[in-house]
Amino acid sequence: MLYLANASSPRVREVMRTGEIGQICTPAEGRAPLDGVLWGADNGCFGKGYPGPAGWRAWLSRHAVHAERCLWATAPDVLGDAAATLDRSRPHLPAICALGYPAALVAQDGLEHLTVPWADFDVLFLGGTTAWKLGPAAARLAAEALGRSKRVHMGRVNSQRRWTYAEHLGCHTVDGTLLAFGPDTNLPRLLSWTRQSTLSRADR
Repeated sequence: MLYLANASSPRVREVMRTGEIGQICTPAEGRAPLDGVLWGADNGCFGKGYPGPAGWRAWLSRHAVHAERCLWATAPDVLGDAAATLDRSRPHLPAICALGYPAALVAQDGLEHLTVPWADFDVLFLGGTTAWKLGPAAARLAAEALGRSKRVHMGRVNSQRRWTYAEHLGCHTVDGTLLAFGPDTNLPRLLSWTRQSTLSRADR
């Protein structure tokens, strides 16, 4: 499982170039994807960084030269509202794919009660409220995604407990803001999680 983080310090960027962690990029952050680093393209809807439909597509177009290293690009979503997210995402999913990116649908509260357009996206991004994301409905959706050969990502992973849970679900990638604040202090913590997971897999 790969952790995607903000490229927030020289040391963090150095570790990203080794492949131990990846990069997450948003329009509001203003950083371009690092050369040779796996990355995720987040629309910024969680918070106040979403540039609008035209702005989001323009941003993806500007960075399309890096699309082959992009693990996913999220279609616009609405926090905690799966029905509104499906409506908002629908026109963007094919547009994201047309630009050469793997399209990600952000799973929000209530998606388990709706028809999931599995054929329209490559990655299921577990978003939603914390209670929903860590509950049984999201876990079942993750299992179904894996059964359909989709990749699974979990957002807002900022603790070892959350990291371990995402790994248990079978997530391929996670992201969080751990390295956006105190990166030089938190980077060793994060690497201890990732390296412990690597050792555990090697012992199996």
